Amino acid sequence: MLNIHQKYCRETFYDGQLVGFEPVYQPDFNFAYDVVDVIAEKEPVRRAMLWCNEAGEEHTFTFSEISKASNRAANLFSSLGISRGDRVLLILKRHYQFWFALLGLHKLGAVGIPATNQLTKKDIAYRCNAAGIKAVICTTDGDVAEHVDTALPECPTVEIKISVHGKHADWVDFDKEYLKYSDEFKRVETLASDPMLIYFTSGTTGMPKMVCHDFTYPIAHIVTAKYWQNVVPDGLHLTISDTGWMKSMWGKLYGQWFMEAGIFVCDFDRFHAEQILPLFAKYQITTFCAPPTMYRFFIKEDLSKYDLSSLQHASIAGEPLNPEVFNQFYKATGLRLMEGFGQSETTLLLYNPVGTKPKPGSTGRPNPCYAVDLVDAQGRTVPTGEVGEIVVRTDKGKPVGLFDGYYRDEERTRSAWHDGIYHTGDTAWQDEDGYFWYIGRNDDIIKSSGYRIGPFEIESVLMEHPAVLECAITGVPDPIRGQVVKATIVLSRGYEASDELKKELQNYVKKQTAPYKYPRIIDFVAELPKTISGKVRRVEIRGGMD
Repeated sequence: MLNIHQKYCRETFYDGQLVGFEPVYQPDFNFAYDVVDVIAEKEPVRRAMLWCNEAGEEHTFTFSEISKASNRAANLFSSLGISRGDRVLLILKRHYQFWFALLGLHKLGAVGIPATNQLTKKDIAYRCNAAGIKAVICTTDGDVAEHVDTALPECPTVEIKISVHGKHADWVDFDKEYLKYSDEFKRVETLASDPMLIYFTSGTTGMPKMVCHDFTYPIAHIVTAKYWQNVVPDGLHLTISDTGWMKSMWGKLYGQWFMEAGIFVCDFDRFHAEQILPLFAKYQITTFCAPPTMYRFFIKEDLSKYDLSSLQHASIAGEPLNPEVFNQFYKATGLRLMEGFGQSETTLLLYNPVGTKPKPGSTGRPNPCYAVDLVDAQGRTVPTGEVGEIVVRTDKGKPVGLFDGYYRDEERTRSAWHDGIYHTGDTAWQDEDGYFWYIGRNDDIIKSSGYRIGPFEIESVLMEHPAVLECAITGVPDPIRGQVVKATIVLSRGYEASDELKKELQNYVKKQTAPYKYPRIIDFVAELPKTISGKVRRVEIRGGMD
Protein backbone atom coordinates (compact mmCIF):
# COMPACT_ATOMS: atom_id res chain seq x y z
CA MET A 1 0.00 0.00 0.00
CA LEU A 2 1.49 3.32 -1.14
CA ASN A 3 -0.95 5.80 0.45
CA ILE A 4 -0.47 7.74 -2.76
CA HIS A 5 -3.42 10.02 -2.02
CA GLN A 6 -1.54 11.52 0.95
CA LYS A 7 0.98 13.03 -1.46
CA TYR A 8 -1.69 15.21 -3.03
CA CYS A 9 -3.39 16.79 -0.04
CA ARG A 10 -2.87 18.21 3.43
CA GLU A 11 -5.67 17.25 5.76
CA THR A 12 -6.76 18.84 9.03
CA PHE A 13 -8.84 17.01 11.63
CA TYR A 14 -10.84 18.04 14.65
CA ASP A 15 -12.37 15.53 17.02
CA GLY A 16 -11.63 12.77 14.52
CA GLN A 17 -13.39 14.47 11.60
CA LEU A 18 -11.94 16.07 8.49
CA VAL A 19 -12.24 19.86 8.75
CA GLY A 20 -9.60 21.02 6.29
CA PHE A 21 -8.45 19.78 2.89
CA GLU A 22 -5.70 21.52 0.96
CA PRO A 23 -4.65 20.12 -2.43
CA VAL A 24 -0.95 19.65 -3.18
CA TYR A 25 0.13 19.14 -6.78
CA GLN A 26 2.73 20.07 -9.36
CA PRO A 27 1.92 22.39 -12.28
CA ASP A 28 1.97 19.39 -14.64
CA PHE A 29 -0.16 17.04 -12.50
CA ASN A 30 -1.86 14.40 -14.62
CA PHE A 31 -3.82 11.58 -12.96
CA ALA A 32 -2.96 9.03 -15.63
CA TYR A 33 0.79 9.52 -15.23
CA ASP A 34 1.07 10.51 -11.59
CA VAL A 35 -1.38 8.08 -10.00
CA VAL A 36 -2.17 5.16 -12.30
CA ASP A 37 1.34 4.78 -13.74
CA VAL A 38 2.99 5.24 -10.35
CA ILE A 39 0.88 2.51 -8.76
CA ALA A 40 1.54 0.30 -11.80
CA GLU A 41 5.28 0.77 -11.40
CA LYS A 42 5.45 0.15 -7.66
CA GLU A 43 2.65 -2.38 -7.23
CA PRO A 44 2.09 -3.82 -10.72
CA VAL A 45 -0.16 -6.72 -9.68
CA ARG A 46 -2.47 -4.64 -7.48
CA ARG A 47 -6.09 -5.10 -8.59
CA ALA A 48 -7.52 -2.06 -10.32
CA MET A 49 -10.76 -3.37 -11.80
CA LEU A 50 -12.89 -6.48 -11.65
CA TRP A 51 -15.09 -6.46 -14.74
CA CYS A 52 -17.89 -8.78 -15.77
CA ASN A 53 -20.79 -8.74 -18.19
CA GLU A 54 -24.19 -10.34 -18.65
CA ALA A 55 -22.72 -13.03 -20.92
CA GLY A 56 -20.73 -14.41 -18.01
CA GLU A 57 -17.34 -13.07 -19.05
CA GLU A 58 -15.14 -11.62 -16.35
CA HIS A 59 -11.64 -10.23 -16.10
CA THR A 60 -9.48 -8.77 -13.37
CA PHE A 61 -7.24 -5.93 -14.54
CA THR A 62 -4.14 -4.99 -12.58
CA PHE A 63 -2.81 -1.45 -12.46
CA SER A 64 0.05 -2.59 -14.67
CA GLU A 65 -2.43 -3.84 -17.29
CA ILE A 66 -4.46 -0.63 -17.10
CA SER A 67 -1.31 1.47 -17.48
CA LYS A 68 -0.06 -0.48 -20.49
CA ALA A 69 -3.47 -0.54 -22.16
CA SER A 70 -3.78 3.24 -21.77
CA ASN A 71 -0.31 3.64 -23.28
CA ARG A 72 -1.36 1.57 -26.30
CA ALA A 73 -4.51 3.67 -26.60
CA ALA A 74 -2.49 6.91 -26.39
CA ASN A 75 -0.14 5.66 -29.11
CA LEU A 76 -3.07 4.71 -31.35
CA PHE A 77 -4.83 8.03 -30.83
CA SER A 78 -1.63 9.96 -31.47
CA SER A 79 -1.09 8.10 -34.75
CA LEU A 80 -4.60 9.11 -35.83
CA GLY A 81 -3.88 12.79 -35.15
CA ILE A 82 -5.46 13.29 -31.73
CA SER A 83 -3.39 15.62 -29.55
CA ARG A 84 -3.46 18.02 -26.63
CA GLY A 85 -6.67 20.04 -26.42
CA ASP A 86 -8.64 17.99 -28.97
CA ARG A 87 -12.15 17.11 -27.87
CA VAL A 88 -13.10 13.43 -28.10
CA LEU A 89 -16.59 11.98 -27.60
CA LEU A 90 -16.70 8.59 -25.84
CA ILE A 91 -19.88 6.48 -26.01
CA LEU A 92 -18.70 3.27 -24.39
CA LYS A 93 -21.33 2.25 -21.81
CA ARG A 94 -19.58 0.11 -19.16
CA HIS A 95 -17.11 -1.55 -21.52
CA TYR A 96 -13.64 -1.86 -19.98
CA GLN A 97 -12.21 -0.13 -23.05
CA PHE A 98 -13.62 3.11 -21.63
CA TRP A 99 -10.87 3.19 -18.98
CA PHE A 100 -8.15 2.40 -21.53
CA ALA A 101 -9.40 5.16 -23.85
CA LEU A 102 -10.04 7.91 -21.28
CA LEU A 103 -6.67 7.45 -19.59
CA GLY A 104 -5.02 7.40 -23.02
CA LEU A 105 -6.66 10.75 -23.78
CA HIS A 106 -5.46 12.08 -20.40
CA LYS A 107 -1.90 11.14 -21.34
CA LEU A 108 -2.20 13.07 -24.61
CA GLY A 109 -3.75 16.08 -22.89
CA ALA A 110 -6.88 15.63 -25.00
CA VAL A 111 -10.33 16.39 -23.57
CA GLY A 112 -12.59 13.41 -22.92
CA ILE A 113 -16.33 13.94 -23.36
CA PRO A 114 -18.19 10.83 -22.11
CA ALA A 115 -21.79 10.41 -23.24
CA THR A 116 -24.61 7.91 -22.89
CA ASN A 117 -25.50 5.38 -25.56
CA GLN A 118 -29.11 6.60 -25.34
CA LEU A 119 -28.29 9.60 -27.53
CA THR A 120 -30.02 9.91 -30.88
CA LYS A 121 -28.87 11.61 -34.09
CA LYS A 122 -30.07 15.03 -32.90
CA ASP A 123 -28.31 14.69 -29.54
CA ILE A 124 -25.05 13.58 -31.14
CA ALA A 125 -25.05 16.36 -33.73
CA TYR A 126 -25.68 18.96 -31.01
CA ARG A 127 -22.78 17.69 -28.87
CA CYS A 128 -20.34 17.39 -31.75
CA ASN A 129 -21.01 20.92 -32.98
CA ALA A 130 -21.31 22.56 -29.56
CA ALA A 131 -17.96 21.16 -28.39
CA GLY A 132 -16.13 21.14 -31.72
CA ILE A 133 -15.48 17.41 -31.37
CA LYS A 134 -12.62 15.98 -33.45
CA ALA A 135 -13.02 12.27 -32.79
CA VAL A 136 -15.76 9.86 -31.76
CA ILE A 137 -15.04 6.59 -29.94
CA CYS A 138 -18.22 4.55 -29.93
CA THR A 139 -19.50 1.08 -29.08
CA THR A 140 -20.99 -1.02 -31.86
CA ASP A 141 -23.61 -2.38 -29.44
CA GLY A 142 -27.12 -1.36 -30.42
CA ASP A 143 -27.74 1.35 -32.99
CA VAL A 144 -25.75 4.24 -31.49
CA ALA A 145 -22.97 3.95 -34.11
CA GLU A 146 -25.60 4.24 -36.84
CA HIS A 147 -26.94 7.37 -35.12
CA VAL A 148 -23.41 8.78 -35.19
CA ASP A 149 -23.09 7.99 -38.92
CA THR A 150 -26.35 9.77 -39.71
CA ALA A 151 -25.33 12.79 -37.60
CA LEU A 152 -21.80 13.25 -38.94
CA PRO A 153 -22.73 14.91 -42.26
CA GLU A 154 -23.94 17.79 -40.07
CA CYS A 155 -20.74 17.77 -37.95
CA PRO A 156 -17.84 19.26 -39.92
CA THR A 157 -15.30 19.14 -37.07
CA VAL A 158 -15.39 15.34 -36.68
CA GLU A 159 -12.42 13.78 -38.49
CA ILE A 160 -11.86 10.45 -36.72
CA LYS A 161 -14.23 7.55 -35.98
CA ILE A 162 -13.18 4.68 -33.73
CA SER A 163 -15.35 1.65 -32.92
CA VAL A 164 -15.23 -0.61 -29.86
CA HIS A 165 -16.61 -4.16 -29.71
CA GLY A 166 -16.03 -4.88 -33.35
CA LYS A 167 -15.46 -3.22 -36.69
CA HIS A 168 -18.10 -0.75 -37.84
CA ALA A 169 -18.21 0.46 -41.44
CA ASP A 170 -15.09 2.48 -42.27
CA TRP A 171 -14.29 3.19 -38.64
CA VAL A 172 -10.98 2.33 -36.94
CA ASP A 173 -11.35 -0.93 -34.98
CA PHE A 174 -10.01 -0.03 -31.53
CA ASP A 175 -9.81 -3.58 -30.15
CA LYS A 176 -7.75 -4.76 -33.09
CA GLU A 177 -5.63 -1.70 -33.79
CA TYR A 178 -4.53 -0.64 -30.31
CA LEU A 179 -2.83 -3.99 -29.77
CA LYS A 180 -0.45 -3.16 -32.61
CA TYR A 181 1.07 -0.30 -30.63
CA SER A 182 3.71 -0.20 -27.93
CA ASP A 183 2.65 -0.51 -24.29
CA GLU A 184 5.18 2.21 -23.47
CA PHE A 185 4.45 5.90 -23.92
CA LYS A 186 6.74 8.83 -23.35
CA ARG A 187 5.16 11.49 -21.17
CA VAL A 188 3.94 14.49 -23.12
CA GLU A 189 3.60 18.00 -21.74
CA THR A 190 0.27 18.75 -20.07
CA LEU A 191 -0.66 21.27 -17.40
CA ALA A 192 -2.85 20.82 -14.35
CA SER A 193 -4.82 23.84 -15.56
CA ASP A 194 -5.55 22.29 -18.97
CA PRO A 195 -9.11 21.16 -19.73
CA MET A 196 -9.38 17.41 -19.11
CA LEU A 197 -13.03 16.47 -19.03
CA ILE A 198 -16.33 17.83 -20.31
CA TYR A 199 -19.71 16.46 -19.34
CA PHE A 200 -22.98 17.66 -20.79
CA THR A 201 -25.56 18.37 -18.10
CA SER A 202 -28.74 16.31 -18.23
CA GLY A 203 -30.84 19.19 -19.54
CA THR A 204 -33.75 19.31 -17.06
CA THR A 205 -34.39 22.84 -18.33
CA GLY A 206 -33.20 23.82 -21.79
CA MET A 207 -30.31 22.48 -23.85
CA PRO A 208 -27.49 20.70 -21.99
CA LYS A 209 -24.58 22.83 -20.80
CA MET A 210 -20.95 21.76 -21.21
CA VAL A 211 -19.30 21.48 -17.79
CA CYS A 212 -15.52 21.72 -18.14
CA HIS A 213 -13.06 20.39 -15.53
CA ASP A 214 -9.28 20.64 -15.54
CA PHE A 215 -6.63 18.09 -14.55
CA THR A 216 -6.89 18.95 -10.83
CA TYR A 217 -10.45 17.64 -10.71
CA PRO A 218 -9.52 14.07 -9.62
CA ILE A 219 -7.79 15.34 -6.46
CA ALA A 220 -11.10 16.54 -4.99
CA HIS A 221 -12.45 13.00 -5.28
CA ILE A 222 -10.08 11.86 -2.54
CA VAL A 223 -12.72 13.17 -0.14
CA THR A 224 -15.48 11.48 -2.17
CA ALA A 225 -13.90 8.05 -1.94
CA LYS A 226 -12.14 8.11 1.42
CA TYR A 227 -14.44 10.11 3.65
CA TRP A 228 -17.87 9.50 2.11
CA GLN A 229 -17.80 6.17 0.28
CA ASN A 230 -15.37 4.64 2.81
CA VAL A 231 -13.23 3.17 0.03
CA VAL A 232 -10.13 1.42 1.40
CA PRO A 233 -7.06 -0.12 -0.26
CA ASP A 234 -7.72 -3.74 -1.22
CA GLY A 235 -11.48 -3.14 -1.08
CA LEU A 236 -13.83 -3.50 -4.04
CA HIS A 237 -16.14 -0.58 -4.77
CA LEU A 238 -19.29 -0.55 -6.87
CA THR A 239 -20.96 2.62 -8.05
CA ILE A 240 -23.93 2.01 -10.31
CA SER A 241 -23.57 4.40 -13.21
CA ASP A 242 -23.06 4.28 -16.93
CA THR A 243 -19.81 5.96 -17.98
CA GLY A 244 -21.92 8.51 -19.84
CA TRP A 245 -22.91 10.14 -16.55
CA MET A 246 -20.75 12.27 -14.28
CA LYS A 247 -21.54 9.94 -11.38
CA SER A 248 -19.14 7.43 -12.92
CA MET A 249 -16.31 9.88 -12.30
CA TRP A 250 -17.35 9.95 -8.65
CA GLY A 251 -17.34 6.19 -8.23
CA LYS A 252 -15.62 4.38 -11.07
CA LEU A 253 -12.22 6.00 -11.42
CA TYR A 254 -10.48 8.89 -9.71
CA GLY A 255 -11.13 8.68 -5.98
CA GLN A 256 -11.13 4.89 -5.88
CA TRP A 257 -7.77 4.61 -7.65
CA PHE A 258 -6.32 7.40 -5.50
CA MET A 259 -7.20 5.03 -2.65
CA GLU A 260 -5.55 2.14 -4.55
CA ALA A 261 -8.79 0.18 -4.38
CA GLY A 262 -10.41 -2.03 -6.98
CA ILE A 263 -13.52 -0.91 -8.81
CA PHE A 264 -16.23 -3.40 -9.71
CA VAL A 265 -17.88 -2.97 -13.10
CA CYS A 266 -20.85 -4.99 -14.26
CA ASP A 267 -21.39 -4.35 -17.96
CA PHE A 268 -25.19 -4.60 -18.13
CA ASP A 269 -27.69 -2.87 -20.38
CA ARG A 270 -30.65 -2.58 -18.03
CA PHE A 271 -30.73 -2.48 -14.26
CA HIS A 272 -32.51 -5.42 -12.64
CA ALA A 273 -32.24 -5.57 -8.86
CA GLU A 274 -32.52 -9.36 -8.76
CA GLN A 275 -29.50 -9.65 -11.07
CA ILE A 276 -27.32 -7.13 -9.22
CA LEU A 277 -27.96 -8.27 -5.65
CA PRO A 278 -26.26 -11.71 -5.96
CA LEU A 279 -23.06 -10.01 -7.17
CA PHE A 280 -22.27 -8.60 -3.73
CA ALA A 281 -21.58 -12.04 -2.32
CA LYS A 282 -20.11 -13.52 -5.50
CA TYR A 283 -17.45 -10.83 -5.84
CA GLN A 284 -17.20 -9.73 -2.19
CA ILE A 285 -18.07 -6.10 -2.89
CA THR A 286 -17.18 -3.99 0.16
CA THR A 287 -18.55 -0.51 -0.58
CA PHE A 288 -21.48 0.60 -2.69
CA CYS A 289 -22.99 3.82 -4.04
CA ALA A 290 -26.14 4.33 -6.11
CA PRO A 291 -29.00 6.81 -6.59
CA PRO A 292 -32.20 6.45 -4.56
CA THR A 293 -34.03 4.91 -7.52
CA MET A 294 -31.78 1.84 -7.38
CA TYR A 295 -32.25 1.50 -3.64
CA ARG A 296 -36.02 1.73 -4.11
CA PHE A 297 -35.83 -1.26 -6.43
CA PHE A 298 -33.62 -3.07 -3.90
CA ILE A 299 -36.01 -2.67 -0.98
CA LYS A 300 -38.92 -3.96 -3.06
CA GLU A 301 -37.01 -7.26 -3.28
CA ASP A 302 -36.86 -9.75 -0.43
CA LEU A 303 -33.38 -8.75 0.71
CA SER A 304 -33.26 -11.63 3.17
CA LYS A 305 -32.69 -13.93 0.19
CA TYR A 306 -29.36 -12.28 -0.61
CA ASP A 307 -26.02 -12.41 1.16
CA LEU A 308 -24.90 -8.81 1.63
CA SER A 309 -22.47 -9.57 4.46
CA SER A 310 -19.41 -8.38 2.49
CA LEU A 311 -20.89 -4.89 2.24
CA GLN A 312 -19.37 -2.59 4.85
CA HIS A 313 -20.63 0.83 3.75
CA ALA A 314 -23.38 2.23 1.53
CA SER A 315 -23.74 5.77 0.19
CA ILE A 316 -26.41 7.46 -1.89
CA ALA A 317 -26.64 10.52 -4.16
CA GLY A 318 -28.15 11.75 -7.40
CA GLU A 319 -31.47 12.93 -6.02
CA PRO A 320 -32.76 13.60 -2.50
CA LEU A 321 -33.08 10.56 -0.24
CA ASN A 322 -36.58 9.78 1.00
CA PRO A 323 -36.45 8.70 4.66
CA GLU A 324 -38.58 5.65 3.81
CA VAL A 325 -35.78 4.30 1.61
CA PHE A 326 -33.26 4.91 4.41
CA ASN A 327 -35.37 3.13 7.00
CA GLN A 328 -36.20 0.11 4.86
CA PHE A 329 -32.59 -0.45 3.79
CA TYR A 330 -31.34 -0.08 7.35
CA LYS A 331 -33.94 -2.56 8.58
CA ALA A 332 -32.85 -5.10 5.96
CA THR A 333 -29.07 -4.67 6.16
CA GLY A 334 -28.14 -2.79 9.32
CA LEU A 335 -26.36 -0.22 7.12
CA ARG A 336 -27.18 3.47 7.32
CA LEU A 337 -27.28 5.11 3.91
CA MET A 338 -24.81 8.02 3.88
CA GLU A 339 -26.28 10.71 1.66
CA GLY A 340 -24.24 13.17 -0.36
CA PHE A 341 -24.96 16.08 -2.67
CA GLY A 342 -23.07 17.64 -5.54
CA GLN A 343 -23.37 18.62 -9.17
CA SER A 344 -21.64 18.01 -12.49
CA GLU A 345 -20.02 21.40 -11.83
CA THR A 346 -18.53 20.21 -8.53
CA THR A 347 -17.54 17.10 -6.68
CA LEU A 348 -19.16 16.31 -3.33
CA LEU A 349 -20.45 19.55 -1.77
CA LEU A 350 -22.39 18.11 1.16
CA TYR A 351 -21.95 14.69 2.72
CA ASN A 352 -22.40 12.48 5.74
CA PRO A 353 -18.81 11.61 6.69
CA VAL A 354 -17.60 8.12 7.50
CA GLY A 355 -17.87 7.50 11.24
CA THR A 356 -20.80 9.84 11.84
CA LYS A 357 -24.43 8.97 12.40
CA PRO A 358 -26.56 10.46 9.62
CA LYS A 359 -29.86 12.18 10.09
CA PRO A 360 -32.22 10.44 7.63
CA GLY A 361 -33.25 12.93 4.97
CA SER A 362 -30.32 15.30 5.54
CA THR A 363 -27.69 15.74 2.85
CA GLY A 364 -25.11 16.17 5.62
CA ARG A 365 -22.40 18.72 6.21
CA PRO A 366 -20.15 20.79 3.90
CA ASN A 367 -17.14 19.14 2.29
CA PRO A 368 -13.97 20.90 3.59
CA CYS A 369 -12.81 21.22 -0.04
CA TYR A 370 -15.33 24.00 -0.50
CA ALA A 371 -16.47 27.16 1.28
CA VAL A 372 -20.16 26.19 1.18
CA ASP A 373 -22.76 28.71 2.33
CA LEU A 374 -26.50 29.36 2.24
CA VAL A 375 -27.46 32.81 0.95
CA ASP A 376 -30.50 34.90 0.19
CA ALA A 377 -31.23 36.68 -3.10
CA GLN A 378 -28.75 39.45 -2.15
CA GLY A 379 -25.93 36.99 -1.47
CA ARG A 380 -26.13 37.38 2.31
CA THR A 381 -25.72 34.38 4.60
CA VAL A 382 -29.11 33.30 5.96
CA PRO A 383 -29.65 32.48 9.66
CA THR A 384 -29.79 28.90 10.92
CA GLY A 385 -33.13 27.35 10.08
CA GLU A 386 -33.90 29.63 7.13
CA VAL A 387 -33.96 28.47 3.52
CA GLY A 388 -31.21 29.78 1.27
CA GLU A 389 -29.44 28.92 -1.94
CA ILE A 390 -26.48 26.54 -1.69
CA VAL A 391 -23.41 28.39 -2.98
CA VAL A 392 -19.65 28.04 -3.06
CA ARG A 393 -17.66 31.12 -2.10
CA THR A 394 -14.62 31.55 -4.35
CA ASP A 395 -13.31 34.96 -3.28
CA LYS A 396 -10.16 33.21 -1.99
CA GLY A 397 -9.68 31.26 -5.20
CA LYS A 398 -11.20 28.39 -7.14
CA PRO A 399 -11.09 25.15 -5.14
CA VAL A 400 -10.09 21.89 -6.78
CA GLY A 401 -13.18 20.06 -7.92
CA LEU A 402 -15.07 23.18 -9.00
CA PHE A 403 -15.51 23.44 -12.74
CA ASP A 404 -13.66 25.98 -14.87
CA GLY A 405 -16.89 27.21 -16.44
CA TYR A 406 -19.38 26.24 -19.10
CA TYR A 407 -17.34 25.52 -22.21
CA ARG A 408 -17.83 28.12 -24.94
CA ASP A 409 -20.58 29.83 -22.94
CA GLU A 410 -19.32 32.85 -21.01
CA GLU A 411 -22.84 34.21 -20.51
CA ARG A 412 -24.08 31.12 -18.71
CA THR A 413 -20.86 30.97 -16.70
CA ARG A 414 -21.24 34.59 -15.54
CA SER A 415 -24.89 33.98 -14.70
CA ALA A 416 -23.99 31.13 -12.34
CA TRP A 417 -20.62 32.36 -11.06
CA HIS A 418 -20.11 36.02 -10.23
CA ASP A 419 -18.95 38.30 -7.42
CA GLY A 420 -16.87 35.52 -5.89
CA ILE A 421 -19.82 33.14 -5.54
CA TYR A 422 -20.78 30.07 -7.56
CA HIS A 423 -24.56 29.61 -7.43
CA THR A 424 -25.77 26.01 -7.51
CA GLY A 425 -29.43 26.92 -8.02
CA ASP A 426 -30.37 24.47 -5.25
CA THR A 427 -31.89 25.46 -1.93
CA ALA A 428 -31.64 24.04 1.58
CA TRP A 429 -31.71 25.03 5.25
CA GLN A 430 -29.16 24.26 7.95
CA ASP A 431 -29.94 23.00 11.44
CA GLU A 432 -28.11 23.86 14.65
CA ASP A 433 -25.82 20.85 14.28
CA GLY A 434 -24.61 22.04 10.88
CA TYR A 435 -26.60 19.51 8.84
CA PHE A 436 -28.13 20.69 5.56
CA TRP A 437 -31.68 19.75 4.59
CA TYR A 438 -32.39 19.89 0.87
CA ILE A 439 -35.47 21.79 -0.32
CA GLY A 440 -35.23 21.81 -4.12
CA ARG A 441 -34.15 23.72 -7.17
CA ASN A 442 -34.80 27.46 -7.06
CA ASP A 443 -37.19 27.10 -9.98
CA ASP A 444 -39.07 24.30 -8.24
CA ILE A 445 -39.96 26.15 -5.03
CA ILE A 446 -43.73 26.60 -4.75
CA LYS A 447 -45.00 29.91 -3.38
CA SER A 448 -48.55 29.48 -2.10
CA SER A 449 -50.46 31.96 0.08
CA GLY A 450 -47.20 33.42 1.34
CA TYR A 451 -45.67 30.00 2.13
CA ARG A 452 -42.52 28.66 0.44
CA ILE A 453 -42.98 24.95 -0.15
CA GLY A 454 -40.21 22.62 -1.26
CA PRO A 455 -41.34 19.72 -3.47
CA PHE A 456 -39.00 17.17 -1.88
CA GLU A 457 -40.65 17.18 1.55
CA ILE A 458 -44.07 16.41 0.07
CA GLU A 459 -42.64 13.78 -2.26
CA SER A 460 -41.01 12.10 0.73
CA VAL A 461 -44.35 11.88 2.53
CA LEU A 462 -46.17 10.50 -0.51
CA MET A 463 -43.44 7.93 -1.12
CA GLU A 464 -44.25 6.40 2.28
CA HIS A 465 -47.74 5.49 1.05
CA PRO A 466 -47.86 1.98 -0.48
CA ALA A 467 -49.90 3.18 -3.46
CA VAL A 468 -47.14 5.50 -4.68
CA LEU A 469 -44.33 4.12 -6.83
CA GLU A 470 -43.01 7.48 -8.04
CA CYS A 471 -44.17 11.06 -7.73
CA ALA A 472 -43.26 14.62 -8.62
CA ILE A 473 -44.50 17.76 -6.91
CA THR A 474 -44.94 20.98 -8.88
CA GLY A 475 -46.75 24.28 -8.47
CA VAL A 476 -49.58 25.38 -10.73
CA PRO A 477 -50.97 28.92 -11.03
CA ASP A 478 -53.91 29.82 -8.81
CA PRO A 479 -55.74 33.19 -8.89
CA ILE A 480 -56.17 33.31 -5.11
CA ARG A 481 -53.14 31.54 -3.65
CA GLY A 482 -50.63 32.39 -6.37
CA GLN A 483 -49.75 28.73 -6.73
CA VAL A 484 -51.14 25.47 -5.41
CA VAL A 485 -49.41 22.14 -4.96
CA LYS A 486 -49.87 19.49 -7.65
CA ALA A 487 -48.80 15.85 -7.31
CA THR A 488 -48.14 13.79 -10.41
CA ILE A 489 -48.12 10.16 -9.33
CA VAL A 490 -47.22 6.78 -10.79
CA LEU A 491 -49.13 4.12 -8.89
CA SER A 492 -47.67 0.90 -7.52
CA ARG A 493 -48.77 -2.38 -9.00
CA GLY A 494 -52.22 -3.37 -7.74
CA TYR A 495 -53.57 0.15 -7.29
CA GLU A 496 -55.99 1.96 -9.61
CA ALA A 497 -56.65 5.66 -10.01
CA SER A 498 -59.84 6.91 -8.36
CA ASP A 499 -61.26 9.95 -6.63
CA GLU A 500 -61.27 7.94 -3.41
CA LEU A 501 -57.53 7.30 -3.70
CA LYS A 502 -56.89 10.99 -4.39
CA LYS A 503 -58.72 11.91 -1.20
CA GLU A 504 -56.85 9.24 0.74
CA LEU A 505 -53.48 10.57 -0.44
CA GLN A 506 -54.42 14.17 0.31
CA ASN A 507 -55.48 13.27 3.83
CA TYR A 508 -52.33 11.24 4.30
CA VAL A 509 -50.17 14.27 3.49
CA LYS A 510 -52.23 16.50 5.80
CA LYS A 511 -51.60 14.11 8.69
CA GLN A 512 -47.88 13.73 8.03
CA THR A 513 -46.93 17.37 7.48
CA ALA A 514 -48.34 20.89 7.67
CA PRO A 515 -51.84 20.87 6.12
CA TYR A 516 -51.12 23.81 3.81
CA LYS A 517 -48.63 21.61 1.94
CA TYR A 518 -51.09 18.98 0.78
CA PRO A 519 -51.57 18.56 -2.99
CA ARG A 520 -54.83 20.18 -4.01
CA ILE A 521 -54.40 18.66 -7.47
CA ILE A 522 -53.42 15.03 -8.12
CA ASP A 523 -52.77 13.51 -11.52
CA PHE A 524 -52.19 9.79 -12.00
CA VAL A 525 -49.88 8.96 -14.91
CA ALA A 526 -48.27 5.85 -16.38
CA GLU A 527 -44.78 7.34 -16.10
CA LEU A 528 -43.02 10.58 -15.24
CA PRO A 529 -41.23 12.57 -17.94
CA LYS A 530 -37.48 12.22 -17.41
CA THR A 531 -34.19 13.21 -18.93
CA ILE A 532 -32.06 10.47 -20.46
CA SER A 533 -30.14 10.38 -17.17
CA GLY A 534 -33.35 9.56 -15.29
CA LYS A 535 -34.02 12.92 -13.61
CA VAL A 536 -37.61 14.08 -13.49
CA ARG A 537 -38.40 16.94 -15.86
CA ARG A 538 -40.65 19.07 -13.66
CA VAL A 539 -40.56 21.79 -16.30
CA GLU A 540 -42.45 19.43 -18.62
CA ILE A 541 -45.00 18.58 -15.94
CA ARG A 542 -45.53 22.30 -15.35
CA GLY A 543 -46.03 22.79 -19.08
CA GLY A 544 -42.87 24.91 -19.38
CA MET A 545 -41.14 25.54 -22.66
CA ASP A 546 -37.49 24.68 -23.35
